[in-house]
Amino acid sequence: MTTKSRDELLAEGVDLRARGEAEQARDRLVALADRHPDDAEVAYQTAWTHDVLGLEAEAVAYYERALAGADLSAGDRLGALVGLGSTFRILGRYEEAVRTLRGGLAEFPGDGALRTFLAMALFNTGEHDEATRILLELLATTSEDPGVRTYRKAIAHYAQDLREIVPQES
Repeated sequence: MTTKSRDELLAEGVDLRARGEAEQARDRLVALADRHPDDAEVAYQTAWTHDVLGLEAEAVAYYERALAGADLSAGDRLGALVGLGSTFRILGRYEEAVRTLRGGLAEFPGDGALRTFLAMALFNTGEHDEATRILLELLATTSEDPGVRTYRKAIAHYAQDLREIVPQES
C-alpha cells in the first residue's frame, strides 16, 4: 500500500471542491492542514473550502495561517487577502476587513477584487464617500459598457468629489 504525498492529497481536496463536493474536500483538507500546520498553500485551500461551505468563522484561522507563511504564490496570496478581507466583512468584523483589504492593496495596488471588497467594507464602516469613490473609479477604468465608456472621463472626475457643485450664474 502506497501513501499519498502531500501534493496528491492537496490536489484531491481541491478537485473535490471544484466538483461541488465541498464537505468531502473539507474533511481531507482539514486532515492535511493538521499534518502540515505551517504549509501556507494547504491552509489557503482549507480556508477557501470553509468559505465555500459558508463556514466563514472557521475559515479565518486558515487564512491567517496561509498569509503568515512564506510559500504562497502571488496569485494565492492575493486570493487569501481577498478571502480574509471578505470573510471579516461577512462576520461583521469591518475594521479588520478594511485593514486587511488596504494591506492587500498595498501589495496588489490595481486589483479590482480588493478594491471592490474594500468599498463594501468601507460602506459597512460608514465611509460612504470613499466607498463610492472607489467603485466609481473602478467602473470608469474597467467597464466596457458603451455608455460608461462615453462618460468615463466625467465619471472619473466626479468620483473624486460627488458633493461638488458648480455655482450657477445669476
